[in-house]
Amino acid sequence: MPVFTRTTKNLILKIDEFFDNIDLGLLVFKEAIKAFLDKDMEAFNRHLQKVDSLENNADRLQRSIENEMITHSILPQHRAEVSTLIDELDEIIDALKSSLNEICIEMPDIPSSLNKNFISLSETSVSAAEELIPAARAYFKAPYTVREKLLKVYYFESETDKISFNMKRIIFQEMKELDLAHKAHLRYIIHHVENISDLAQKAADLLSGMAIKIVM
Repeated sequence: MPVFTRTTKNLILKIDEFFDNIDLGLLVFKEAIKAFLDKDMEAFNRHLQKVDSLENNADRLQRSIENEMITHSILPQHRAEVSTLIDELDEIIDALKSSLNEICIEMPDIPSSLNKNFISLSETSVSAAEELIPAARAYFKAPYTVREKLLKVYYFESETDKISFNMKRIIFQEMKELDLAHKAHLRYIIHHVENISDLAQKAADLLSGMAIKIVM
């Protein structure tokens, strides 16, 4: 049974738009990482501005969604959990913006030999969050399908951990030409990118519990 009915159509549209902003932000983030590695700062800054705009839209929608649920007494028994889920998803796009801003400010010197590793890390970490979105959409329309959709979130989060571990091992054990400060800076940037999948896993854990309550 869907969580919402036809009487809450406007709220459903806002939630879908919120999810759309997260989805687009994830796509643009991947392109921004590629642009930075290609040393195309014009494209990187354009992608950064786009993520900033999407993050602002998501924040606006988040406030509107929460206000509408309270004002119209929608989902009183699930309101707290839905609000928490929206908060967790908003943290993901906040992390996208924060990571790109850190890169823009600090301009990390990423050795070209690590380019493929960084692309693989960003794509895998983002994939965890991308797989979260259809599961979140399903909660409001077909909650019984949520748990099976979350399997890929956990898979990509685990793969991100493996890629991150391997990159750090290469940096600290094999790249003798880098000084310790350079290695530490690269580890810091890796952590920012890796964090996207961690946030996706955190939201997936919440969503899984929410779905169980709905279908029981």
